[in-house]
Amino acid sequence: MKDIKLIITGSMGAGKTTVVSTISDIPPIRTDVPVSADKVRGDKTTTTVALDYGSLTLDKERRLLIFGTPGQRRYDFMCKILARGALGVVILIDHACQDPVDDLRYYLNLFKDTIEDSTAVIGVTHTDEKPDSPLQPYYDLLEEREMPLPVFSIDARRHDHIIMMLEALLETTR
Repeated sequence: MKDIKLIITGSMGAGKTTVVSTISDIPPIRTDVPVSADKVRGDKTTTTVALDYGSLTLDKERRLLIFGTPGQRRYDFMCKILARGALGVVILIDHACQDPVDDLRYYLNLFKDTIEDSTAVIGVTHTDEKPDSPLQPYYDLLEEREMPLPVFSIDARRHDHIIMMLEALLETTR
């Protein structure tokens, strides 16, 4: 069986741990710790400090090894370590945060080498919290950077949304 390494990244609260948990066909491995009181947002009480890990068997020949990165920038060194050998990157953007387009810019820069060597897709989460705010600014940034990557509005708890993103990612790697 061929193992395909995939990275799930994004800011704290964007849904990385939820995506890994939703899509994995094994019990995910997590390295969560309680969030400090000044960082609590909504119902988020924990944060990933090393990685989340799960896997998804695609068919008899291929299995995705899914690595979720920490969301706090002080753990960015882990992103570089986890990205080695990855076939692609899923960048999750919290649409309801203060400056989601800046977050996308940040993760495009952080994973620039990996994206150039493989591919990426963008999953925009929490769009229900800002339903009147369009997705066009994400496309504008990608066009400005000459990065024709797909952008999806997703719910990290929905298996079908994640499968749609992963299919797009895998299609662009063929």
